[in-house]
Amino acid sequence: MSWLSLGLVVTAAFLHASWNLASKRAAGAGAVFVFFYRIWSGILYLPWVLWLLHDQAMSWSGMAILFVGLSTLIHLGYSLSLMKGYQKADLSIVYPVARGTGPLLASIVAILWLGESIHLSKALGILGVVCGILLIATQGQWKMFRSPQSWVGIRWGLCIGTFIAAYSVVDAYSVKVLLVAPVILDWISSLGGAMLLAPGVWSERAQLRKKMKGNWLLAFFVGLVSPLAYILVLYALRLGADVSQVAPLREMSMIVATLVGALILREQVSAGRWLGCVAILTGVILIATS
Repeated sequence: MSWLSLGLVVTAAFLHASWNLASKRAAGAGAVFVFFYRIWSGILYLPWVLWLLHDQAMSWSGMAILFVGLSTLIHLGYSLSLMKGYQKADLSIVYPVARGTGPLLASIVAILWLGESIHLSKALGILGVVCGILLIATQGQWKMFRSPQSWVGIRWGLCIGTFIAAYSVVDAYSVKVLLVAPVILDWISSLGGAMLLAPGVWSERAQLRKKMKGNWLLAFFVGLVSPLAYILVLYALRLGADVSQVAPLREMSMIVATLVGALILREQVSAGRWLGCVAILTGVILIATS
């Protein structure tokens, strides 16, 4: 993996942590919030898309159109399941399961389908990242997974993690093999998702203001930052990085969230969380140098 690709993924991790925090605060708005932040994404990134369409020729093959459409459906499923999971189950269960299974499944599929190489250092790195995520999110309190209610969170986490793996591999194939421009891929996905959500949002128009009260600025922020975080990841893939490298490296956002909590919010960070940060950082080094 090149240093430029690594830098793009690290920057994306910081952005990812910030927009996820905003989304968690607006989880109560559900699909309505997803609709509005995707609309903002479509508006804010339109000039960039128009510039690319004007200055860069892109071949719209049947496969490219198929994979862009598939990406739209998968990202929409991810966004809706994320908001629903946060509503139905404890964040402390949903988040680590989703963020742990996502890169693990994506790496396995990329190795089997895209033919990416696997060796001991990369495998240990992926395992280190997954274990680190679980340590940070649970603070080493594994007993929280024993309660019957926790299985609701585990199921939602697995569902979200599957969507993460699916869009990671599908989008990687789109930008690496089909040569779809990352910005255009993300823009079409965002706008397409908003169009699919529009009928449901219209049916809830009477409660729209109530659901979005206090969330309008958050929708603008997520609409601005979320696409950029993912576009940087797609460019890292376009530059030649493997999915089995990039998917786990994106989880550095967990370290960012922990550091923000400790240094800015003055939260008490347990030894389990610090150990999780060390595990993720060790995994990142193994993956980045593999």
